Amino acid sequence: MARAIDPQSSMAALFGSRLRKLRVAAGLTQAEVGTLAHVVSSRIAQLERATGAKPTLELTRALDKELVADDLLIDLWPYVYREAYPDWSRAFIAYSARAAVIREYASHVVPGLLQTPEYARALLSVGHTLRDAEHLEERLAARLDRQVRLTGPDRPELWIILDEAVLRRPVGGAAVMRGQLEKLLRMAEEPNVTIQVLPFDQGAHGSLGGSLTVLVMPDGTEVAYTEGAHYGQLTEEPDEVERFVLTYDQLRAMALPPLMSLAMIRSVLEADYRAASVPSRSDRRRLAQQQLQQPGGRQLRAGGGRIPRRRPGA
Repeated sequence: MARAIDPQSSMAALFGSRLRKLRVAAGLTQAEVGTLAHVVSSRIAQLERATGAKPTLELTRALDKELVADDLLIDLWPYVYREAYPDWSRAFIAYSARAAVIREYASHVVPGLLQTPEYARALLSVGHTLRDAEHLEERLAARLDRQVRLTGPDRPELWIILDEAVLRRPVGGAAVMRGQLEKLLRMAEEPNVTIQVLPFDQGAHGSLGGSLTVLVMPDGTEVAYTEGAHYGQLTEEPDEVERFVLTYDQLRAMALPPLMSLAMIRSVLEADYRAASVPSRSDRRRLAQQQLQQPGGRQLRAGGGRIPRRRPGA
């Protein structure tokens, strides 16, 4: 007999209760539903009992389709995955899921919407709110699932200002940072994504204490969200939001222009996080000079062409 759960105990429990009712109404076993959704039967059992990792958006869509749920499970999913986050960040996530424009200043780490799986895992692994390995997987899946919206039909305009510290801090090690900086460069090619870098030499500014995000909702209203290492605060009061909007505009004016920002990201990528087998530009120049100075080496013309060696007797 299946363990009884209280649908009101959590959104995951409500999701599991609805999933079980849909499965029973369809006359299917957990194994049969698992086969249809391309997962093992124990995964279906976990979802129905609200144990184990929360469902991914991909799995939720598959279950909704196979059980002809008319988007019931899909509509529940955002509320389920938000439970993987601390209470103080859930309201912000709910707003950002609907925002038409997202403007963010990141003071310490790459924003979640642009993180690679490896970078996200390294960050989430050191969170003080992390309970166990299962909780880590839940939070990682939730963070990566949020990124789907950047390529969807209702994708927002995303404007990111990265403090230079974000580029310099080697989260996860050099290999992880290489992948992360490369992703930033790729994402900057998307028409709805703009990335700027705020260099150290700009000095003090109005958001030194942490990150700042301004969200513009479809109806034009704005909300602001500030976040530190262990807290977050959502602001909806228009006068307060206006002050945060002004702060963000000042940060945007202080930051490097987009093209110069991308050039700086490439420079940091090459100088700080190059692969061990790939020499730096200066190392390549030094190696080339050493080769030219060896006996029998070729000299370079002033214009860059090679001067062939003279044959004996020529």
